[in-house]
Amino acid sequence: MSSFLIKNALIINEGKKFAGSVLVKNQLIEEIYTSAPEVTDKNWTVIDAAGRLLIPGVIDDQVHFRDPGMPQKGDLYTESRAAVAGGTTSFMDMPNVKPQTVTQELLTERYKLGSEKSLANYSFYMGATNTNLEEILKTDPKSVCGIKIFMGSSTGNMLVDDIDTLSQIFEKSPMLIATHCEDTPTIDKNQAEYQKKFGDDIPMEYHGVIRSAEACYKSSSKAIELAKKYNTRLHILHLSSAMEMDLFDNSIPAKDKRITSEVCVHHLWFDDKDYLTKKSRIRWNPAIKTKKDQDALWEALLDDRLDVVATDHAPHTPEEKDGNYMQAAGGGPLVQHSLIAMMEQARRGKISMEKVVEKMCHTPAEIFQVEKRGFIRKGYYADLVLLKEDDWTATNANSLYKCGWTPFDGEKFQYKVDKTFVNGHLAYDNGVFDDSTKGMRLSFER
Repeated sequence: MSSFLIKNALIINEGKKFAGSVLVKNQLIEEIYTSAPEVTDKNWTVIDAAGRLLIPGVIDDQVHFRDPGMPQKGDLYTESRAAVAGGTTSFMDMPNVKPQTVTQELLTERYKLGSEKSLANYSFYMGATNTNLEEILKTDPKSVCGIKIFMGSSTGNMLVDDIDTLSQIFEKSPMLIATHCEDTPTIDKNQAEYQKKFGDDIPMEYHGVIRSAEACYKSSSKAIELAKKYNTRLHILHLSSAMEMDLFDNSIPAKDKRITSEVCVHHLWFDDKDYLTKKSRIRWNPAIKTKKDQDALWEALLDDRLDVVATDHAPHTPEEKDGNYMQAAGGGPLVQHSLIAMMEQARRGKISMEKVVEKMCHTPAEIFQVEKRGFIRKGYYADLVLLKEDDWTATNANSLYKCGWTPFDGEKFQYKVDKTFVNGHLAYDNGVFDDSTKGMRLSFER
């Protein structure tokens, strides 16, 4: 493997911004310099990064890459390729594929797929159902990111709504539990009311009223109640409402919390007014809600009640997305644009670049206890991203998702990913991929 000297970059890492250089050798960060060092080895590939930002690779704790079973939407090769182009070097993929990842045998098969196809580093959640507690308890905390529980409507039989089963999982889980929290009876009741009024063609702007803040709060508060009862390591995904923000704490560092939280890029970028133009293309579950909800999410992110920023990347074909309210699929592709969107928010003054790196790189590594990733540190894996200032417009045509579209179609950005290193391998270089080396399975210090 090549050695790289990335010199003269503006490094953003661990709350600091400084001019420096990084030497990469044998998958790892060999040295960090505060100046441009002398080149002492003719085998080094020197990259002059003057005028560019160097940050750790993004760790996305929630994606749906659709592999196996849904090739029309995406697969581990296509979506990891888009991720790497967007500066995401590690991802944690969800179990609602076909077949669902609810046995140890199926979990092993997915890791084999990852080793064969993924350009980024990877981990896969073990899925929970009402009937697979025995399989859950066999999961290895050191080599699997977590247990995923759908405490709200989901694919197939993955809704865990039996309170005895939930209690046992929370009590006995050997590792972090990640939850999707929406209360299905509340959603069903709301939807029935709007169907009575509009039939199946409910205007999309009512999505956040149907999948309401109350539905989210009812489920999130229940998960937290169980976690406190059993001292469970709980991580609540894609929070979307102001009402839920009072459930979370910022009195201790994220790495020391037993209950942590995630917000997704789309809930920070869009609000319910955008349904009028974007329509079903921004239909997610949980739903994008009001500007007041969005403002509360930003406030909680900045004061550290919300711990990480992720994507819930969930591609669907245009045909699957563009039906009426009752037909349109929930979810959308985001991993190519998540870092760029957050850097644009930093440029607009909503958040500092240092905070973006904290929430997308450092804190995911800390709260999942990912081994030797998420920071620019000597001896850590060289998962690195170079960003350059470059005015450009995201379009469906220049998106890399297999589904062929992006909810950011037409959005203008001021930063672009120039190069992405995965384990010291230059996987993406100014639009050109080198997929000769695949990513690694994540390991966890638990």
